[in-house]
Amino acid sequence: MRSFFKNVLANIVAILILCALFFVFFIMMLVFSSMGSDKSVVVKKNSVLTINLKTNIIDSPTEEEVGLFGIGSQNKSVLLYDVLEAINKAKTDDNIKGISIEADDLNAGLTQIDDIRNAIADFKKSGKFVYAYGNGVSQSAYYLGSVADQYYLNPAGGIELKGLSTEVTFLKDFADKYGIGIEVIRHGKFKSAVEPFLRNDISPENKEQLSTLLNDLWKNTSNKIAVSRKIDSAQFKTVVDSLYGMIPELGVKYKLADKLIQKTEYENLIKAKLSVKDKENLNKISLGSYINSFSDKDNSGEKVAVLYASGSINNGDGYNDIYSEKYVKYIKKLQDDDKVKAVVFRINSPGGSANASDEILFELQQLKKKKPLVVSFGDYAASGGYYIAMAADKIYSEPNTLTGSIGVFGVMPYYKDIANKNGIRADIVATNANSMYYSGLNGVTPYGVNMMTKSVEGTYKRFVHFVTQNRKQSFEQIDNVGGGRVWSGTRAKQIGLVDELGTLNDAVKFAAQKAGLKSYHVDSFPKRISPVEQLFKDLNEEDVSARIIKNKIGKSNYEILQQITDKKLQSEIKMEMPYQIRVN
Repeated sequence: MRSFFKNVLANIVAILILCALFFVFFIMMLVFSSMGSDKSVVVKKNSVLTINLKTNIIDSPTEEEVGLFGIGSQNKSVLLYDVLEAINKAKTDDNIKGISIEADDLNAGLTQIDDIRNAIADFKKSGKFVYAYGNGVSQSAYYLGSVADQYYLNPAGGIELKGLSTEVTFLKDFADKYGIGIEVIRHGKFKSAVEPFLRNDISPENKEQLSTLLNDLWKNTSNKIAVSRKIDSAQFKTVVDSLYGMIPELGVKYKLADKLIQKTEYENLIKAKLSVKDKENLNKISLGSYINSFSDKDNSGEKVAVLYASGSINNGDGYNDIYSEKYVKYIKKLQDDDKVKAVVFRINSPGGSANASDEILFELQQLKKKKPLVVSFGDYAASGGYYIAMAADKIYSEPNTLTGSIGVFGVMPYYKDIANKNGIRADIVATNANSMYYSGLNGVTPYGVNMMTKSVEGTYKRFVHFVTQNRKQSFEQIDNVGGGRVWSGTRAKQIGLVDELGTLNDAVKFAAQKAGLKSYHVDSFPKRISPVEQLFKDLNEEDVSARIIKNKIGKSNYEILQQITDKKLQSEIKMEMPYQIRVN
């Protein structure tokens, strides 16, 4: 009996300790939350706006990487729109004397870097200085930094300037060797998302589209670097081909950098320019802090709402990607909000579920009947990401946006051969001829393949129909530039898939103009969730385990794992882009 009471007491003590720990943790979250929302930042005189390694540029609030239980995000995340507003404000802010770009690497997409680079180029018109400093500099960071008046490099550093490339992995021989069957149905010879399962080498069509796309992106990027650094285009090609940037002395010789100096010498150089004494500190203010210094403004009155849609498109409910149930609610809310006079739909998505894309498009069509709807493309607006744009009054794309991929596919993996080889087989008992048209152990019935093919073809026709309505072109015209092919934003404008090349800011201004607004403020949706809200989200067992796995193997690998293990993503008609491109 005494032992029994000891165990009960021990359990009670353990529960009380856990409750105490949870309470302490909850209080910490409240403190962190209040710290994160501090807007009382004062910009000192003679300050330098600093873009550094500690800033993640995100397109949407849902892209913010939050660690397990709301902890673990080391770097400050700032919205692209806020960054552009900050640089524009700094242009006329007497307390900001210049910009210092100190990024060896940059967590931002190509179109985001483009927008920031253009904003800094406009900032330079004020006569204020822009300097840049690097150690081991990635290509994306150098693309941004090259806009500076002067670029300084560490004597033991280097610049990884190499051009763009892609590597396509093929799985057909592997699947054949181990008895894994994959039934693939697609529409479009350029719909290369399924090629790794069908071939063991790249198809001429895929090679053509990849070559065209990469060359378009690199032409836009390399021309800007060469012009900023005053390097002849032929010589610049030689510099890139020869990887001269990796050797600091060659980087200076071939004008990629102006001088080799240490970081302390770089800061002393800025101090001298601002007439700051050697013993005084240099007033540096980060993008995040500068944004907080002016972001606490009056939110009353008429609004232009920016609805961000970033990530893959899925059925159901969720936070980090584009979930149809969640976005239907957002769209209906904006439709019914009388203060919202126009909506900008910011898309940064490679696509996903055809069904979910269709649900979102329908609700956007209803919204458009009540107020202006303008679409702005980020890094990706492909396949389902392009489909959901088809309700727009006007579509803005960035020059380097991966656009189009008007195509549909379905993939059904099965393991009959490998199971049989290892003594595993299954019999089917059913009420109807095709009750089990698809089984992991028995494959796909011929009639199942036939009906899935009809479904894919029907979905493709529906896709093209909405494109013809929005783009005011014939089925044949859209089919000629469709077939799953991905285009750069520049070419998408030329072939009529978008209306204008422009930024998110351009889209917001047009939306306000179309709504007849002279005075308005911009409100962003979905809202960022606080660490406390994240805490309660993370208490779901599946979310906790998913976050642990995601943190361990990385976001890209986790997305591949989802495709294999998530039943909601299997055997589904897809509108999805075959790859993603990053400028490393």
